[in-house]
Amino acid sequence: MSKRDYYEVLGVSKDASERDIKKAYKRLAMKYHPDRTAGNAELETKFKEVKEAYEVLTDSQKRQMYDQYGHAAFDQNGGGHGGFGGGQGDFGDIFGDVFGDIFGGGGRRQSRQQRGADLRYNMDLSLEEAVRGKEAEIKVPTWVSCSPCDGSGAKAGSKPKTCTTCHGAGQVQMRQGFFAVQQTCPTCQGTGSIISDPCNKCHGQGRVEKTKTLNVKIPAGVDTGDRIRLSGEGEAGLHGAPSGDLYVQVAVREHPIFTRDGNNLYCEVPISFSTAALGGEIEVPTLDGRANLKIPAESQTGKMFRMRGKGVKSVRSGAVGDLICKVVLETPVNLNERQKELLREFEESMGGMNGKNRPKAQGFFDGVKKFFDDLTK
Repeated sequence: MSKRDYYEVLGVSKDASERDIKKAYKRLAMKYHPDRTAGNAELETKFKEVKEAYEVLTDSQKRQMYDQYGHAAFDQNGGGHGGFGGGQGDFGDIFGDVFGDIFGGGGRRQSRQQRGADLRYNMDLSLEEAVRGKEAEIKVPTWVSCSPCDGSGAKAGSKPKTCTTCHGAGQVQMRQGFFAVQQTCPTCQGTGSIISDPCNKCHGQGRVEKTKTLNVKIPAGVDTGDRIRLSGEGEAGLHGAPSGDLYVQVAVREHPIFTRDGNNLYCEVPISFSTAALGGEIEVPTLDGRANLKIPAESQTGKMFRMRGKGVKSVRSGAVGDLICKVVLETPVNLNERQKELLREFEESMGGMNGKNRPKAQGFFDGVKKFFDDLTK
């Protein structure tokens, strides 16, 4: 499948300034970044496409080559990502380029070390745990920094040597005719150094496998889809590179009584015919315990009652939702003969379907009669 024009990908004109390109990238990167679109392969692909376009158009040499030769300027040296992007990439590098000037960083990072992978831990919570928050102990199998070599990968008493191929840069320049493209150094794999005497425990990787035990604090008010980020608790990088992050993904189990929608809770409360007709006070459940709810006379089934402040406190704004109780008229069952007789007497006293005690029924049947009269005209 042919690649899209890089200017089109970023939504800028061909004479756009570097500042305009960075501004366009910042907007798209925030929209498609994997931290916001986890699990969506299509949006992750878009992020890589945006990232690749940004890398070319903010490099004056590469941009000049692209303007002259198009994608052909890079396809000869590695295809796919043009030999300078590659794989999933280090999202931190790009964000450092865009936001560096704001926070005083400025310019590209010199280190070629690739940070460790981010990890995800799925945590199931009950509704009560999600609403009130909790602390939990979790076990995460991961890679951690090797202690004997302190993450360097070199045996104690020795240290990595500067790569003689790239002289520590981690990249080499490949030339083919008119083209000159930066590629990862094949000797040191982009690290800029060579380990001639590797550590016996990690065999030169600078990290070892281990199951870590962590305490996670779940804030009150979380809901399904929320993520808690534990910075630096992901996989350790190779050869002392920074660790990735651990994301605790929250999923709230279904509750037998309550349904949650944002900060509000909903529940159905059965009421008797006599309570609906005459009114009364019933006991309803809340997450804080029992509460009394007044039912006015002549309440119809399906009527909603709002109990303010009995919902969920938002984890972000601190606002507290409500509990919405839907009353449902319960038809009595297993009636004895006396009860059936009383109901028949009551029915007779109502004066049939057109009685004044049944305004909805009367309106319905009047409408039905009109409908059939219109059909026969």
